[in-house]
Amino acid sequence: MSNLAVSWFEATARQRLAALVDDGSFEEFLGPEAREASPHLGLFDLPRQFDDGIIVGRAKLSGKSVLVAAQEGRFMGGAFGEVHGAKLTGLLRAARKLGQDVVILFDTGGVRLQEANAGELAISEIIRAIVEARTAGCSVIGLIGGRAGCYGGGGIIAGCCSHLIVSEQGRISVSGPEVIETNRGIEEFDSRDRAFVWRTMGGKHRYLIGGADDFVDDDATGFRAATVAALAAGKPLTRTVLEAEQHRLTTRLARFGKAQDGYDVWKALGMAQPEALPGLAVEAFLDIARDRRETSDDAR
Repeated sequence: MSNLAVSWFEATARQRLAALVDDGSFEEFLGPEAREASPHLGLFDLPRQFDDGIIVGRAKLSGKSVLVAAQEGRFMGGAFGEVHGAKLTGLLRAARKLGQDVVILFDTGGVRLQEANAGELAISEIIRAIVEARTAGCSVIGLIGGRAGCYGGGGIIAGCCSHLIVSEQGRISVSGPEVIETNRGIEEFDSRDRAFVWRTMGGKHRYLIGGADDFVDDDATGFRAATVAALAAGKPLTRTVLEAEQHRLTTRLARFGKAQDGYDVWKALGMAQPEALPGLAVEAFLDIARDRRETSDDAR
């Protein structure tokens, strides 16, 4: 619980974990000493990392025992490969068997191109493991605010979580800005326009349209408090929850499907001056957004 003021965006995966959980409570599984590195990256003359860019283990949060995973966006953009994915899949399967909640600190650009098939299979296995864990009554809480964002398969995985917590610096999307620009052209999406990127994929936008459940400041204090509250609330996956989520997504598409910019979405939510929202501090933004954001009490 030390270093609560650390910037979530600037911190490493290990710094985020250390700041999030109770002091001295983290026990790592398959740490660097196990040397479970990718067997594929060497074929491309790429450096390997002994934890393969993801840390998994158990810890306590406000005294509650949980399983935790943290992606390192500074290694291969936090991308999923064979070992990286297997570690998260194994953690989620263990959660179901043990009846324990899981907290995932996302920081990923998606699947590694060098391990594409293994990475795509890992995404599918992780999604299945999340559904099985949630059906068994476990909560899976996702935290998003790292430098790499939460893109590609990571964005799909995040959407399967029972609760998502995001900061303004966080971004969530299946396709990243560069991918959209490459496939659809700069007229469709200018990846160099950082303001445009953040107002369409950033934390404030995602919270406003119900794509995230909590919006917090860029430090461990906010993420920790929101995570503790989400764990206390819990929410097993039921048919009622799935139907409510499907209804929310259908309504969102009908309402915002033709929006050309994040500003269009914000205006549809009744924001008189959406241009001012990106500059608002967290509490000021939440005061405006809580009553307007597109969500459902029964969703997620």
